[in-house]
Amino acid sequence: MYSHYGKSSVLTSRIYRSPQREAAAAETRERILSAAATLLSQADGISRFSLDSVAKAAAITRLTVYNQFGSRAALLEAVLDRLALGAGLARIPEAMADEDPQSGLRRLIGIFCDFWAHDHNMVACLHAVGAKDQEFSDAVNARNERRRRTFSVLVNRLTGAGCVRSTEAGELVDVLFALTSFSFFAELSADGRPAGVVCRLIQNMAADAVKRAGTAKTGARRNAR
Repeated sequence: MYSHYGKSSVLTSRIYRSPQREAAAAETRERILSAAATLLSQADGISRFSLDSVAKAAAITRLTVYNQFGSRAALLEAVLDRLALGAGLARIPEAMADEDPQSGLRRLIGIFCDFWAHDHNMVACLHAVGAKDQEFSDAVNARNERRRRTFSVLVNRLTGAGCVRSTEAGELVDVLFALTSFSFFAELSADGRPAGVVCRLIQNMAADAVKRAGTAKTGARRNAR
């Protein structure tokens, strides 16, 4: 009897895991995420963002949204993940794996600049109103900390390669973190400066910061003399 029950379970599982059903679920998920992203790109999108409002925008039931994501916070995370994937943040591991940490740094900055420029209006809107929503603020802060940790790993590699003095590493991480923030990118883009030009400016400033972090101690000794 036990073996018969086991076989029935396997057959049932196979029936319900059909390609058609999975494709429909994926299509529904994308429909929800698209509606959520559109809502968040609006000036008052954060204040109106909920499972109910997204369900209405996607023309589906709230239960369908809930079954896909479970909570407002999870839906928000999924929207941010979708934005990150579309903007190419999946390239980060390739930049981190670059044998030359300085080349990796330049590539990493390019990736973050591409991210800020990918859907600039939506990102600007989210940052403008996000501080008023604790759930959104927590999600963005967590992602910013990932960006800081990424630069921390890269600076450790620069330090190990002798490009940066260990005493300057912490401050260099802070500088790189600030240079690659959305607010800094937005300021440099404010007068219509092309994203590619903004990126090169940030890359050059980062390279200068690395140089200073590598020679700061020597320079201080020279001045003391």
